[in-house]
Amino acid sequence: MEENKKENPLYSDTAYDDAFRTMEGRCDDLLIPFVGHMFGEKFDKNAFVRRLRNEHFIEHQNGSEEKRTTDSLFEIISNGLAKRYHLECESSKYDGTILIRIFEYGAQIAKDTAEGDLYHAKLKFPNTGLLLLRACNDAPENGVIEVAFPNGENVSYSIPIVKMSDYSIDYIFNEKLFMLIPFLIFNFENELPKLNKSEESLNEFIRMYNEIFDKLEDEQQAGTLSALSLSAIIKLTYSVAYKITMKQDNVQKKVGDVMGGKVLDLPEFRIYDQGKAEGKAEGKAEGSELKLIQMICRKMEKGKTIAIIAEELEEKEDEIKKIYDIALKYAPNYDSEQIYAELNKDKVSSN
Repeated sequence: MEENKKENPLYSDTAYDDAFRTMEGRCDDLLIPFVGHMFGEKFDKNAFVRRLRNEHFIEHQNGSEEKRTTDSLFEIISNGLAKRYHLECESSKYDGTILIRIFEYGAQIAKDTAEGDLYHAKLKFPNTGLLLLRACNDAPENGVIEVAFPNGENVSYSIPIVKMSDYSIDYIFNEKLFMLIPFLIFNFENELPKLNKSEESLNEFIRMYNEIFDKLEDEQQAGTLSALSLSAIIKLTYSVAYKITMKQDNVQKKVGDVMGGKVLDLPEFRIYDQGKAEGKAEGKAEGSELKLIQMICRKMEKGKTIAIIAEELEEKEDEIKKIYDIALKYAPNYDSEQIYAELNKDKVSSN
């Protein structure tokens, strides 16, 4: 029975991560208030988000590369200042081991943006936070990562932890933390078996969601929530609910009857997705070229020649040489995005 449910287009093994990344990647009006709350920041009304590359390549001693993907990496520009943020969303119960993974991600991000010269290297870690979806009494308000250096100095920094179980519906609306709504069902996870057996309790549960959606529509009408974000919340709430109720047939059906009627291919998403589709080919080409530039720069750091790089990457020498010559201007701090911009400046100026 459960296998049949997995064939439904709504099902995704990564539904929770998908929901988080969709809101982070599409909905500034959801992300900015959430980050402000998590880090105690006051962003101005003109603040905006600049998304950054969240794929990082770790090169091993044997020359192979491993891709690591963070849940999100972005900057918020407010009051003329840009701050970089890295957020992780965790559906497993907190046991502290995620702090090691967070440090590893942070170190890779810092490495990718390192500054310095032959005698000095500066690595800047991003502001990092953690969203815990499942209740855990042992989870602290803040995690602490401490690094012991060989000169005897210990440096530590704090990781704010937002626990979904701490947030009521009223608090979410009062603080405009609408990004949490798709995950609200985690607060009822232990009650789902009971709801599955009680029609009365299940109806009350569904009534709660109807009230939430009514309030969200009021927020949209008031201009505090975009139509795109309202659409995203409804769709993602349904997707997350479908995954978490896989073993509760009655709950899943009732949720589907109510939320399914609201999950429409709304114009806001069609327009957005159309724009994404039109830029997909260009974006794919840009991503491939950036990755090639990054690989060439890493090999240049090891002193490899154009001929060797071309052979190892199975690319034409004249194509490698174009990038190589530009990259030399930025040695030893190779900035792949600057190299890409200079490589393509003629294309930009001609458009």
